[in-house]
Amino acid sequence: MAHELERFSDGSASFVSARTDAWHRLGTVLPDVFDADTALRTARLDRWNVHTSPLSITENGTPLVVPDAYATVRTHPETGRPDALGVVKGRYRPIQNEELTEVLDFITDTSGAHFETAGSLREGREVFVTMRLPETMRVAGTDELDLYVAALNAHDGSAAMRLLVSPVRIVCANTQAAALEGAQSVYAIRHTSGARGRITAAREALGMTFAYLDEFQAEAERMLDQQMNDGAFMDIVGRELWPLAKDATDRQITNRARILTDVHQLFTDAPTQDNIRGTAWAGYQSVVEYLDHVAPVRGKDGDAATTARAERVLVQPAVVNLKTRAFDAFRLAA
Repeated sequence: MAHELERFSDGSASFVSARTDAWHRLGTVLPDVFDADTALRTARLDRWNVHTSPLSITENGTPLVVPDAYATVRTHPETGRPDALGVVKGRYRPIQNEELTEVLDFITDTSGAHFETAGSLREGREVFVTMRLPETMRVAGTDELDLYVAALNAHDGSAAMRLLVSPVRIVCANTQAAALEGAQSVYAIRHTSGARGRITAAREALGMTFAYLDEFQAEAERMLDQQMNDGAFMDIVGRELWPLAKDATDRQITNRARILTDVHQLFTDAPTQDNIRGTAWAGYQSVVEYLDHVAPVRGKDGDAATTARAERVLVQPAVVNLKTRAFDAFRLAA
């Protein structure tokens, strides 16, 4: 079929769409926008566990391993059995479908963006996920609102993972080709490198900027003009950012006390705060510095801890959310 969507034995298709039927009338149409988990689950893209397995042949009854040749294998979403998708070399690293939605979430910063479509093509060899860009995001300096950012991936080794910005809403193989043809910008992530750590580079390559940056700068300047003493700082940190639960364990109480001590030290003594000491902006920056450079990483130290901390800042929603809460708390205090 021209749409090339993956079909299952019950007649269903690996496709989900927000609010609007696609031309092929296949898959599931949800009445409202949806999140990453819903996109993956409804389109049956979750828990594929794509991995590589060494290839071998049998010649005259003798099993032979094919040098540097591996099959990409998934767990079939309907049967649960292993399902071969393609042949790759040893340096190939599978990128899971869950990573596609994760990358899209982070490059759009979840600022009003929402998932629009997701699906599987060519019997699972290719997958796509699209989000509609929010009004707070601009592409290459324009204010066009009817733009989509899509993540495309090929599990058979035929193409790199690609991120693209396009006016085309991808619903099938034909629209995927049209989106690639008409893309305003494309960024490829090879399967030999990690996708999640390339967020900043992806934004820059795609020409994506946030319309609220001007507002952020204005708020930052206002916080910089607002004096803040130790008591006010610790009240925000202890009450808004690291509150103590009523049923907290002794270990949680100890960990929280260590965090508050570290953050307070940054606010009062860190040389990075010298030029802004005693302001609401310094309060916010102290929290950010703690999360980015001080917060411990379990089982790692030195350069390994620095790397792990940087990756955590990029890929863990809890860290991003804590920074957002900190900005709002210190903004409201200014």
